[in-house]
Amino acid sequence: MMQSVILAENVYYIGKNDNREVPFHRLILARGTTYNAYLLKTEKPTLIDTVDMEFGREFVEYLSEMIDPEELQYIVINHTEPDHSGGMAALAGRATNATIVCTEPAVKELKEMYKLHSRDFLVVHDGDTLDIGGKTLLFRETPYLHTEETMITYCVEDKILFPCDIFSTHVANNQIFADEAGFDITEDFIGYYNAIIHPHRRYVRALIDALETLDVQMIAPSHGYILRNEIQKYIGLYATMSADTVTDKKVTIVYTTIRSNTKKVANHLQRIFEENDIQASVFNADKADHAEILASIQEADAVFVGSSTKYADMIGNIEDILKAMLDMNLEGKIGAAFGSYGWSGEAIEVIQDYLNQTSMNVQSTSQVIKTTGMTHVEFPVRVRFSPKDEQLTKIEHSATFVADLLLSAV
Repeated sequence: MMQSVILAENVYYIGKNDNREVPFHRLILARGTTYNAYLLKTEKPTLIDTVDMEFGREFVEYLSEMIDPEELQYIVINHTEPDHSGGMAALAGRATNATIVCTEPAVKELKEMYKLHSRDFLVVHDGDTLDIGGKTLLFRETPYLHTEETMITYCVEDKILFPCDIFSTHVANNQIFADEAGFDITEDFIGYYNAIIHPHRRYVRALIDALETLDVQMIAPSHGYILRNEIQKYIGLYATMSADTVTDKKVTIVYTTIRSNTKKVANHLQRIFEENDIQASVFNADKADHAEILASIQEADAVFVGSSTKYADMIGNIEDILKAMLDMNLEGKIGAAFGSYGWSGEAIEVIQDYLNQTSMNVQSTSQVIKTTGMTHVEFPVRVRFSPKDEQLTKIEHSATFVADLLLSAV
């Protein structure tokens, strides 16, 4: 069932109420969900987000009752995931005059997903504004909430925030406003945060900072209830739930190296952890006392083990450490492999194999993608030759991901 509701002058909610048991991020949404889009019928008519691709045709038919799609001047896509951008598959051929507004990382995704290579795009950056004729849209980039290309849109005159997935709930609701739901939605609000946003909690801080400069009187997300009362309560919940709640965490980093490249990776990992107030101890397994290394591993909350690769194998004494770890009780600890290489980097994979034989929670790219959807975090951490530029960024992403796991209470 599609429905529309007036939120402000010339601002319309257009939503699809999906009251099935909905498969979503390997969860089953027993209470269903909604897919919310918003039409601003200004001098330059603008659509903000669409609906799930499964309901794209129904969405376009319903939208056509409110406005001729050819009249649309802008289509704002805050987030490219198909439950929000999916309506583009049916809409693009009807809204031929519309410029697509999104962040730079979103352009390629939208072009490839919906064959929009010949369409006009307006790339917006953090703080950019757009005059849509009688209303002004302000854009703030919110990367990794919960994918790289995500942004939020704020209507200056109406003080409405359109944050896509952020501040959402998963409930198939006939009453679109939270204050008309007939029950306290806080539990559903927190449940959504924990399931979708919390793995990306670090990036909530930038969101909260951005909102401090905005007078938000209504939050119109892309799932579930629209919030028009107790706005600061809901923003405050995100601030509280994303705050560091665990202290005194320790990381042990053990490595061997040929030409100091793996040492540089180890030192960069250490720096990132220490910037997050996590104690990081670094050992060269060819120089440090092995008893001291193993004692540090036993006390640590996370363990990174790395080696350079020579003739398709690890170097130095790192294998002695790994063999000793097999006899240790490491349950509850986070494990990760890293290293530098010049050709194929087999040593890193051998370390990963060793770690997988322990009782640690060993990080892998596959696990990260399946649990968070993040594609910018990679495990093992593989660096070719000396780490620089993009490779330093890759190391930072991986260390930050583990730091978040350590500092998170959920």
